[in-house]
Amino acid sequence: MTRLMAALIAFMVSASLANATPVRLKDLVEFDGVRSNDLVGYGLVVGLNGTGDGLRNSPFTEEIMSNILERLGVNVTGEQFRPNNVAAVLVTASLPPFARAGSSIDATVSAIGDADSLLGGTLIMTPLNAADGEIYAVAQGTIIAGGASAEGEAATVVQGVPTSGTIPGGATVEREVNFDFAALEVIRLALRTPDFTTAARIEASINRAFGRGVATMLDAGTVRLDISATRAASPAHALVQVENILVEPERRARVVVDQRSGTIVMGEDVRISRVAVSQGNLTLRIEETPLVAQPNPFAPGQTVVVPRTNAQLEEDPGIAMAEVPAGTSLSEVVAGLNALGVGPRDMIDILKSIKAAGALHAEFVVQ
Repeated sequence: MTRLMAALIAFMVSASLANATPVRLKDLVEFDGVRSNDLVGYGLVVGLNGTGDGLRNSPFTEEIMSNILERLGVNVTGEQFRPNNVAAVLVTASLPPFARAGSSIDATVSAIGDADSLLGGTLIMTPLNAADGEIYAVAQGTIIAGGASAEGEAATVVQGVPTSGTIPGGATVEREVNFDFAALEVIRLALRTPDFTTAARIEASINRAFGRGVATMLDAGTVRLDISATRAASPAHALVQVENILVEPERRARVVVDQRSGTIVMGEDVRISRVAVSQGNLTLRIEETPLVAQPNPFAPGQTVVVPRTNAQLEEDPGIAMAEVPAGTSLSEVVAGLNALGVGPRDMIDILKSIKAAGALHAEFVVQ
């Protein structure tokens, strides 16, 4: 067993042990009404060093620039201008819960035209709308882009994504969300990962902390909290007493694989039945080495290209029929799979086949 495999086993076993540790209630649920709201706006970035939109390919950039200049009292009707230091962008932000008018939030700026970079640009005042069409914030400021680009006569180098950036605290909240949290008589706790056992444990932990029945499990994803039964001064005071209660969550057996990086992560409750596995690789290699035949100088004839193809079909030894014993714990499952002696990417294919055979008792998630 390689060092990498041994380290992977140690990591997964330690992760499984940590999974059994009780966690705070606030890390398991979302509180009813305590949520953020997405905002979006369409704006213009100026001050770019020749890396803006090509107005012939992005006519909407010229249109918004004309509208802004008209609002500022500059008459550009019938004028032809082709600046290359402006870019049309979409501005997005997230309005946090209980945000008050005058507070600042971060804004993300992304080019929608053919601009090469937003480095050094300044976003002009852009209204940000919510799903109801109302303006809740206004964004403006200097963009901090997370990439860089350089271009020469025959080559271009781009690092990161220079066509997207952020404005820390660049949006000012102008309208508050109309929500009276203090008037709530009942608050629902929505589990981030619905599970009947976890919901029952949350109900029991809350009632145990208050010494009476204040919480009721409605379904696998919802627990209702009666504010009046908690005898708290307000819903906010009730959540202060609730959110730090420790609960041991119940997790579904799950295997998550990332095919791009070859990463495999297994949960603590993954089990496998006794199964036999055989795996091999088939490689097809085709090489083209054409031969050019041509007549001597001033001799009659014509040049002919004679194709030459070399095709080979190779089968790697792989592994013979090997038995994977039944595992009753995560360490036994990992040890049994590692006994096959294959790499992570081949292990992903083997796990898929074991799941299809009905011997892998866990949810299989492929990313």
